[in-house]
Amino acid sequence: MKTFLILEDGHVFSGTGIGSPKEVISEIVFNTSMTGYQEILTDPSYAGQAVCMTYPLIGNYGICYEDQQSKKPWPDAFIVKELSRVPSNFRSQNSIQDYLKHYDIPGIEGIDTRALAKVLRENGTMNGMITTNSDFNLNQIISKLKTYKNEYPVKKVTCPEKHVLKGTGLKVALMDFGVKRNIVDSLQKLGCEVTIYPASTSAEEIFAGKPDGIMLSNGPGDPRECTGIICEIRKIYDSGIPVFAICLGHQLMALAAGLGVRKMKYGHRGANHPVREQDTGRVYITSQNHGYVIDSNSMNTKIAVASFVNVNDESIEGLKYVDRNIFTIQFHPEAGPGPRDAGYLFHMFIKMMGGQNDAEKTRY
Repeated sequence: MKTFLILEDGHVFSGTGIGSPKEVISEIVFNTSMTGYQEILTDPSYAGQAVCMTYPLIGNYGICYEDQQSKKPWPDAFIVKELSRVPSNFRSQNSIQDYLKHYDIPGIEGIDTRALAKVLRENGTMNGMITTNSDFNLNQIISKLKTYKNEYPVKKVTCPEKHVLKGTGLKVALMDFGVKRNIVDSLQKLGCEVTIYPASTSAEEIFAGKPDGIMLSNGPGDPRECTGIICEIRKIYDSGIPVFAICLGHQLMALAAGLGVRKMKYGHRGANHPVREQDTGRVYITSQNHGYVIDSNSMNTKIAVASFVNVNDESIEGLKYVDRNIFTIQFHPEAGPGPRDAGYLFHMFIKMMGGQNDAEKTRY
């Protein structure tokens, strides 16, 4: 079925529909990963966004359910150059076409995805519509697109209630803003007992569980909207309990400490982003998915110092808090998909909580 992708700046791309035939408005973002499309689709951080994959062939190894990063796919829509109709992989359990259709996710294939990525790089991330209506009124649609907002998606993706994943080691309280499964798995592989709390949980309830450390997870949306969560994280900031925060959690901790966050022009989304560790000068290749970043103009060295920076644009990729047992990062050390270069950071968290430190053994 002929399908159209319409951007709020007036660009129109024509292609073929995939997945569900429904119409959708969403924020259009692009990811440069060559593989890992299933992990990308099931990353809750994409809730409220339509994901464009710049690699030209997607779906060739099918759907392998054990690779999912959450219970379901979260993007509003999926945009590809070419969708593989016949997956070839002994682990494959489904085709991506049937997978998208099952979850009622629309998409488009056959467009020049690299041209779309170029538009977003030059003009910035913007809203778009996917529609099968060939009689669309461009001016009316642009007006709709300019008023669309992805409001507080954390509420959609967080767990409904507290649950405990048993372990024999240290106790970690994990605040779920849209956590990826690999983060939980990385903690459990180190023996941690992980208690996962809904995003709206009070700091007092978390403290009552007497955790050895607190993890603030990744998640979707504008961190500045999470005002209630930020108030609770401020209490965590002052608690003295060791904290490790990733992606959205990293941004929320910065806001709680009095630093600023800004929206990026088009964000970092892919599996090959180099970051430099400031203390050692080492460069790690990382998996990233974010559209917001710590505002370097808001930095206060009495509060925190940059521990990692992005090699490509010098944006802040990690913070080490002064006189606090807190470190936070913008990238994803758990991968899923992507390289595991920075997996040693989970071992550093274990050391912060008083456990055995194997970080140096796990550095690449």
